[in-house]
Amino acid sequence: MSRLGKKPIPAPTGVTVTVKGQDVSVKGPKGTLNFRAHDDVEVAFGNGELSVKPRHETSRARALWGTTRAVLAANVKGVTEGFEKNLEMTGVGYRAAMQGKNLQMNLGYSHEIIYQPPEGITIAVPKPTEIKVSGIDPQAVGQAASEIRSFRPPEPYKGKGVRYAGEYIRRKEGKKK
Repeated sequence: MSRLGKKPIPAPTGVTVTVKGQDVSVKGPKGTLNFRAHDDVEVAFGNGELSVKPRHETSRARALWGTTRAVLAANVKGVTEGFEKNLEMTGVGYRAAMQGKNLQMNLGYSHEIIYQPPEGITIAVPKPTEIKVSGIDPQAVGQAASEIRSFRPPEPYKGKGVRYAGEYIRRKEGKKK
């Protein structure tokens, strides 16, 4: 039995949940997210709570039970609070700036890198060495942050590059004489 799957998801005030068959739509103050649940799980909404149950007693249904509940809980959190990933840039001359809606980065290459965020993602640059990626969909926020990080991932010798805030970079020892 899924301990996480058993817990109902409370819908806060201002959040509208619509369940039509396997399609679940969550609408809140920040936007709308849609999710299509697998046929092995049943999603119900009542008394201001979303609940998920397996339709069959198969291992696949039990596996999808907790996963579906976690995705729906993330959707409810996304339309109320939103999600945010913070990135830090370390290196001489590494900096970022906004150019309209696009992110312009100097990462030690001979050219500037222009990153156009996908729809629904907001990028902010509070400091020249900090980037904040935010949105309502946790998967899209993580994907955008990962794409920005991939332009110059942190290297293990000096730690230069773009990394997540609080990420630990395992350092290596340099050359010896």
